[in-house]
Amino acid sequence: MRWGDVTKGKREAPEPLEGNVVATITVGTVVWAVLFVAQLPFYSWYADHGHTRWLWSCAAGVGLGLLGLVLVRRREAGLRVARAAADTRRETTPQD
Repeated sequence: MRWGDVTKGKREAPEPLEGNVVATITVGTVVWAVLFVAQLPFYSWYADHGHTRWLWSCAAGVGLGLLGLVLVRRREAGLRVARAAADTRRETTPQD
């Protein structure tokens, strides 16, 4: 079932929120890294009790956060280039 089926086209999708996405992902990645480092001294306890997935979940959060940073920085660079190209086109277009 798709969202459009539920609303029957009565609602339009809201505009996406634009904010400092790079900072948001950076903060999230740092939080995962801190959690990973904080849990490292207790690795043997986690291993004895079968909870090592908690530690590796934090490591996965850091890895995915770093991947997210790469992707978001590329997106921001692409948006900057597109904005600059649009500004250049606007400046060179003769106005009436």
